[in-house]
Amino acid sequence: MAAVTQRALAASMLLPWEHAVIDQAKKRLLFVDDEALLRLAWTEILSKQGFDVTTAASVSEALALITAEKYDALIADLNIGEPSDGFTIVSAMRRVQPGAVCLIFTGYPGFQNALRAIHDQVDDFLIKGSDTRQTIESIRRNVDGRRDRKVIFTQRLAEIIAMNRDAIIESWFQAAERDPDMKHVSMSRQERIDHLPEVLDELVQLEKFAGETGAVAFAAAARHGSIRRRQGYTVSMLLEETRLLHAVIAEYTQKALLYVDVSYIIPDLIDVGDRLHRIQRASMETFLHSDRTFDAA
Repeated sequence: MAAVTQRALAASMLLPWEHAVIDQAKKRLLFVDDEALLRLAWTEILSKQGFDVTTAASVSEALALITAEKYDALIADLNIGEPSDGFTIVSAMRRVQPGAVCLIFTGYPGFQNALRAIHDQVDDFLIKGSDTRQTIESIRRNVDGRRDRKVIFTQRLAEIIAMNRDAIIESWFQAAERDPDMKHVSMSRQERIDHLPEVLDELVQLEKFAGETGAVAFAAAARHGSIRRRQGYTVSMLLEETRLLHAVIAEYTQKALLYVDVSYIIPDLIDVGDRLHRIQRASMETFLHSDRTFDAA
């Protein structure tokens, strides 16, 4: 769509009462949405109301701006590319600029109260499709009515895994029990879980990979491969166990998005993935060659 047409459509969203507001100390807003038309429209609307508006189209753009510029408020769509991406941006703003107001645009008004209770770093929710006048009044009320906020303590991925260790084990067990192939291999709960506690204990050691904890995890993984072979597992089942663990860890990470330390989340995920790969290798070696001793080096 041509830029002139987009601007015309944006202008059509402006209401008759929306005249320019003169403000010598403009409040700086960061508006994040992956829809170009909405970014253009709300820039026009909010600029006429006296705000200094910067826009971002993605999580990566928003994070770069948050670390480079100072803002009075963040307005982010709830779903930017992926569901709940807006919470990732809020988490970053809360950590880098704790005094900024954080507002989320959502199309689910019925979900509003539940979200506020769970994600208390969000100052307010703006409902898509609501009256433009009411939305602007809500933005101004939040920006002008700043209040003291409690300190938000962010967490590394290892802390999230440690805090949810038992729940992760249970979720993984339930997923394994539902797997169409694994469920046909009859075994007790303890036999199914097997070396998983040792694996999780290794994953929370982000500062070191070798040492006593690593040795315990690798030894347990090596035994696991040999045991699974005797139990009648296939190679694909062994690989699926690790995939399911990846999925469960991702699920619990998503639940804690507002509390995740976003500056470490990518390297932490890479580190966890590498550890899981090496632990899986230990299991695979003894699964395929039960007469060999696995070398963790």
